[in-house]
Amino acid sequence: MAVMSPRSPVPDAAQVLRARYAHRLPARLENLTGPVHGTVDLPLHVVWSGRRSYDMTGLKSRISLYRTVLAEGQRQDLEAFLNRDLLISQWPILRTLISRFVRDAWEDAFPELAHAKAP
Repeated sequence: MAVMSPRSPVPDAAQVLRARYAHRLPARLENLTGPVHGTVDLPLHVVWSGRRSYDMTGLKSRISLYRTVLAEGQRQDLEAFLNRDLLISQWPILRTLISRFVRDAWEDAFPELAHAKAP
């Protein structure tokens, strides 16, 4: 078992979470090519219990889908299930419903999200 020396700082939980979410981000928002219509069924590795199917026509359903994918999805999931234009338009609402670690990772990487205005 490795012993940490006092000179090698141990990252705190916040740093670990920020790094985890930042690592999952797409290279560009344009890589988010998810659906804008229809029904989306998330795979078990993204949502392992509860609701897995989302209707894209309903705002509450869409927000719930995005919230789940932002929190639990890996990079390929983000790119497959999120849509750039929908993410930007919903961001003013989404940013209040997700953890600060997710929000900070996305807004640090994509400043246009921080400046998105509510419709």
